[in-house]
Amino acid sequence: MPPAEAPAAAAEDDGGGGFAGIPFAALDFYEDLEADNSRVWWQAHKDFYRDTVRAPVEALAAALEDEFGTAKVFRPYRDVRFSKDKTPYKTHQGLFVATAPGTGYYAQIDAAGLSTAGGSYALAPEQLARLRTAVDDDVRGAELEGIVDALAHAGFTIGGDRLKTHPRGFPADHPRIRLLRHRSLTARRDHGCPEWVQTPVALDRVRASWRAVGPLVEWLTQVVG
Repeated sequence: MPPAEAPAAAAEDDGGGGFAGIPFAALDFYEDLEADNSRVWWQAHKDFYRDTVRAPVEALAAALEDEFGTAKVFRPYRDVRFSKDKTPYKTHQGLFVATAPGTGYYAQIDAAGLSTAGGSYALAPEQLARLRTAVDDDVRGAELEGIVDALAHAGFTIGGDRLKTHPRGFPADHPRIRLLRHRSLTARRDHGCPEWVQTPVALDRVRASWRAVGPLVEWLTQVVG
């Protein structure tokens, strides 16, 4: 977990536009939705979702667009066609800026607070092959290893889908076997819900987190994009 971050009275940068923060009521909305994930409850609260959850997230996406690009603000409905879990609504609101297929910057609010992340979330087989070839290379692989280690040291959680064993064609004692096992690769920071989340300072914290994870996103974009 990252070190505690002190609240601030105002945003550190200009350019916040219409973003005023994520109200704690948005987090409470998801706590209540987790308790009653039903169409009846949703219909009674959908206007609240639009105004108190989605609108601030869309404002955050707009404020970040000049530096990072256009974000997709995800729909609240789950795709339950192939899932055993038939609850109809997502218990978080995410936004994603794609820099390559399946790769980019991510932010999310849920009952626990604000999270920021970046990396490759879903790789097609040919993308995964390119990733492993680059990790195997002594120069490119060492670059990625340094980026990942620096992010872990800075308090990011390194995640992604991993093989339990080594991938076919690579030795189990490969010097970068921990990276070769990844079928997706992300770095995430959970900020929780300090007071600054509901102020314009949240924009600066998301921007700073995305800048920090930028080297990982850029490396992956070059390799798998």
